Amino acid sequence: MLKVYSWLTLCVIVWGSNFVFGKMLVQHFSPAMLTLLRLTFIVLFLVGFAFLKKGFKRVSKSDFLALLFLGVVGVFINQWSFFVGLQTADPTTSALVLATTPILTGFLAAAFLKEKLTIRMLMGSIIAITGIYFVVTKGNSSTLHIDKGLLWIVVTMVTFAIMIIITRVLSARVDPITITLYSNIVGLVVAIPFVFLFDKPIRVSADISDWSLLIGTAVVVHGIATLIWNNNIRHVDASKASILSNLEPFVAMITGLLLLYKPITGVEILGSLFIVGGVVFSTYQRKNA
Repeated sequence: MLKVYSWLTLCVIVWGSNFVFGKMLVQHFSPAMLTLLRLTFIVLFLVGFAFLKKGFKRVSKSDFLALLFLGVVGVFINQWSFFVGLQTADPTTSALVLATTPILTGFLAAAFLKEKLTIRMLMGSIIAITGIYFVVTKGNSSTLHIDKGLLWIVVTMVTFAIMIIITRVLSARVDPITITLYSNIVGLVVAIPFVFLFDKPIRVSADISDWSLLIGTAVVVHGIATLIWNNNIRHVDASKASILSNLEPFVAMITGLLLLYKPITGVEILGSLFIVGGVVFSTYQRKNA
């Protein structure tokens, strides 16, 4: 079990650091182009992996339509809004906002999948929102200013929750690799025309180190880490694994300190505790209610 938890913790570290790496990349690539390039390398990795797993699988017409929607909303818009947001939003605050995804997912599951919505989930939501308020206002309500980039991070959070719901429904009939591969292919195709519509001007770095970071994070964050997580998650309780995933904001804080020299404030730590506490409280209760 120690080995399993070590692998899962490594995945959380990789995903948490993605906020800082994304912040670094949007300084050298325009958002839509960065989305296109990243999806290109993700798809190449997934195609190679699917080929090793004996090729592509057919899906029904209804599932294909769901995959189209998933590719547009859960992949393209999710990734593009993430990079647009990180142009101005703080990576630690972004990680904290995205940490509330399980709560929104719970509400969407209650609305569309008829899952039970509990009083404690509502209480957990209030606790988490209080934490976000602390972080955004920096502990002073008179200085409330919501960065435009942070609003795009909220869009990222909403599309991520939608992606989880659609994937949950599709996984009853389609294997995870097929869902991931096909939805990312759709996202890649959709990204091509939007590069010319959204990016003015289109920015592409000529520095080999920027390209190395782009390719490395694309393959490691969205390819290898996801496969490692999916392979090890079956050996532990989902509730325990979800608690591990809530460590991402703290990883973002530490990575930001090391790579961007961004100091960790007491307000951020307090807000993080409220947010993670609220999410753990909500998801734990929802699973055992």
